[in-house]
Amino acid sequence: MSTARGKVTFKEDICKGCGLCNAACPVGILGLNPDSINIKGYHPAYVVEPDKCTGCTNCAVTCPDLVITVERR
Repeated sequence: MSTARGKVTFKEDICKGCGLCNAACPVGILGLNPDSINIKGYHPAYVVEPDKCTGCTNCAVTCPDLVITVERR
């Protein structure tokens, strides 16, 4: 059973892989996907550990390109 209090989704095609979301995450669940390159040529951000999301929205607030949506549970 999931203990996550939030669900993070990304618009991967417009993510420029800046890593600001990762730096803003207090529980360190985000990263840049080394196995994926988007249409802009960047490694997009992704959720490494979705079950640990607290739903704080720091990542979404920090993202300069409005790539991130957080749904609170």
